[in-house]
Amino acid sequence: MSDERNVAGGQGVTGETHEAETRTSQEEVAAGMRVVTISREYGSGGGEIAARLAAQLGWELIDHDVVARVAEQLGVSLAAAEAHDERPESRADRVLASLRALEFNLPTAQDVPPLLEPRDYAEALAQVVRGAAAAGNVVIVGRAAQVLLRERRDTLHARIVAPLDWRIAYVMGRERLDRAAGQKRVQSKDTDRMRYLQLRFQVHVEDAHLYDLVLNTGAIGLDACVELIAHALDAKAARLRLPVEALGPGEGLPAYPDRPRDLPVPDRPVES
Repeated sequence: MSDERNVAGGQGVTGETHEAETRTSQEEVAAGMRVVTISREYGSGGGEIAARLAAQLGWELIDHDVVARVAEQLGVSLAAAEAHDERPESRADRVLASLRALEFNLPTAQDVPPLLEPRDYAEALAQVVRGAAAAGNVVIVGRAAQVLLRERRDTLHARIVAPLDWRIAYVMGRERLDRAAGQKRVQSKDTDRMRYLQLRFQVHVEDAHLYDLVLNTGAIGLDACVELIAHALDAKAARLRLPVEALGPGEGLPAYPDRPRDLPVPDRPVES
């Protein structure tokens, strides 16, 4: 009985020690890195990964509440701000903008609805995202944060993807939609996000150079993705002390002893 108590007690101490070491490691990461941005294909589980990561790190999760902050800053309704959330300017926006520009000539100008200009929303969004990053210890989901914060070395940028069929199945289960509706929603959200970044920032959301890490939840589970991002956060924090010119894949590597040779290109296809 005494031996069993000692073993149990030893396991308890080990568990407590591991938890303390984990907390210490996370605090060290937080001291160097201040932000994680999570870009995601719709239905890939990126939002869930962001929430779990924020909980593990003890950081603030910033997702849809960004829209509420932007609405408050601009003094508009939440619905008005939501109409611009990760969406490109629509034809209706352009029509209303034209009416606003001409309203002094319109006898019924008072009937033109108040207009939130896409540019105003984008500028307010940038201020909110950069302000959150300046405060630090935040996980930001979407909202072009991978572009707005790309010059910050204390920020880790991750993108979450998954095969289309699996994302449709995810949305069907989480949002209780049939397959046709689930597929339409996935493709519509992906298209809106892609066009928003293209039109507003002239970048493509799938450009791997925007990210430090791209994870496929079709191959890696959500919890494993959280651990990989946390590990990458730790690894990037360790390089913050290096000058920018010392970064890159060649860090610490000597020159090749001989000049590498290019493989010859055959004149015609090689027959198997």
